[in-house]
Amino acid sequence: MGELCQVDFYLLGSPELEPERLACKLAVMAWERGHKVSIVTSDDTAAAALDELLWEYPDGRFVPHERGENSAAPVCVLSTAPSGPAEVVINLTGSALATPLAFHRLLEIVPHHEADREASREKFRHYRAAGLDPQAHDIN
Repeated sequence: MGELCQVDFYLLGSPELEPERLACKLAVMAWERGHKVSIVTSDDTAAAALDELLWEYPDGRFVPHERGENSAAPVCVLSTAPSGPAEVVINLTGSALATPLAFHRLLEIVPHHEADREASREKFRHYRAAGLDPQAHDIN
């Protein structure tokens, strides 16, 4: 894509904040700015649940989305990472994505629970080792 991927970590400040709901909000914000968004989930069950959530949330909003990488919809829900270049990727899995340099932006959501935070620390280190400069943002 010509330039390094911008990586942002969003740290959820309380257990009431749900990673999936923040992913929906971030997807809407990116879509409204004209970007194609891929949301990566851990498996098909999580992808189906997120697909359903996007029909209801954010309240009063329609988010044009589909499941599957080859979709023409501006928001795609995937159970595996995109296989090629992508504009905005939201990673809801517990592992770092293998090809972050193929993406323009990568958004990582850090759940409030400590076990999940440790996995996110590993992701942060992985991206830094790949030559990227991840940034952290507190969400309260």
